[in-house]
Amino acid sequence: MYLKSLALYTALAFGAIAAHADPALDALREGDMKKLAFHADPQVVPSTAFVDETDAKLSLEKYRGKYVVLNFWATWCAPCRHEMPMLSNLQTEFQGDSFEVVTIATGRNSLTGMKKFFDEIEVDNLPLYRDPRQKLAREMAVLGLPITVILDPEGREIARLIGDAEWDSDSAKAIIAALLAQS
Repeated sequence: MYLKSLALYTALAFGAIAAHADPALDALREGDMKKLAFHADPQVVPSTAFVDETDAKLSLEKYRGKYVVLNFWATWCAPCRHEMPMLSNLQTEFQGDSFEVVTIATGRNSLTGMKKFFDEIEVDNLPLYRDPRQKLAREMAVLGLPITVILDPEGREIARLIGDAEWDSDSAKAIIAALLAQS
């Protein structure tokens, strides 16, 4: 059953990526944001649990009602180190009732190592969430790191970016502002 659902999600995630129905959003994609692929149709996201820094289980349901920039990363990932401060800047600029940056370290990432990683890059406003068995990452077809997806307020994946990006660029901020203006 797991392999069947992984295959289905992978097909949906990669097969359905197309230009967004809103040409205005597509026109905002410049620089690294050209890698941001909007889905033709929103994709259902699994309710698989991940853990916070106290090992309490939670799911992406917690963020219903908000646009979410969801980033999968790891402490050993050099591109993740490069982009995390920019995700932090995006969180600082847009955080509120309708937007959140959520970061989930997938695989073997100790909490101590994650804290050290955030300290070294001077990030203090992003969550220390973990997906230690990579279950959520596998179910969302995260096949490399970093991977960032954008979820709509209904909790569905509407876009995906593979690799690192300048999340505090004018283009990224314009895309987030345009999404928030739609809600």
